[in-house]
Amino acid sequence: MARNVLVVAAHTDDEALGCGGTIAKHVADGDVVHAVFIADGVSSRSNAEKEELDLRNNAAANAHRILGISQSFMLGFPDNRLDSRPLLEIVQALETVIDKVKPEIIYTHHIGDLNIDHEITHRAVMTACRPAPGSSVREIYAFEVLSSTEWNTPGVRPFTLSHYVDITDTIEKKLESLGAYELEMRESPHSRSLDHVRALARSRGHTVGTYYAEAFMTIRVIK
Repeated sequence: MARNVLVVAAHTDDEALGCGGTIAKHVADGDVVHAVFIADGVSSRSNAEKEELDLRNNAAANAHRILGISQSFMLGFPDNRLDSRPLLEIVQALETVIDKVKPEIIYTHHIGDLNIDHEITHRAVMTACRPAPGSSVREIYAFEVLSSTEWNTPGVRPFTLSHYVDITDTIEKKLESLGAYELEMRESPHSRSLDHVRALARSRGHTVGTYYAEAFMTIRVIK
């Protein structure tokens, strides 16, 4: 039976970095994947103009076509300034999407990421997905985002790997989707390079006996 999946990310490109292979695997299995993005991703940059936002949104549309994402929601909160907005305001906007999509599975950021928008996004998910009677959400997983998860202060809310998804059949889809975000990617040996994305997936996979995998921190599973 097809399941509804929702990826809740702070910025466009986080979905591909964090769980692009898993998204493509869900789609291949017949599940319906939606995505919601909390912040606009560009307004914190000096001299950012509408054209830059249009470029990023177009890149996101291409990446989502490659991955097979059914529908995307852009909430448009200010980039790298989510901590300047009341959490309730973000939660209420997110709840509107959750009520519409009724996801069974949610993927989102690790609360210990260096990027403040990632942290706030995680908190908003946990608030919007309180395990109240009748909630559609049965599983919540946190993903890792290169150049954020591994860059935080060592030992501060570490990312604990507890759930692995074999993406051997979808690693190329993940890399292709990141190619759509070429303006956000960097050259090796930067952490957010295609070389590192492939290397991390290979490392996570070999850890559990597959060629490529994505690793997650299990937040909640209700069976």
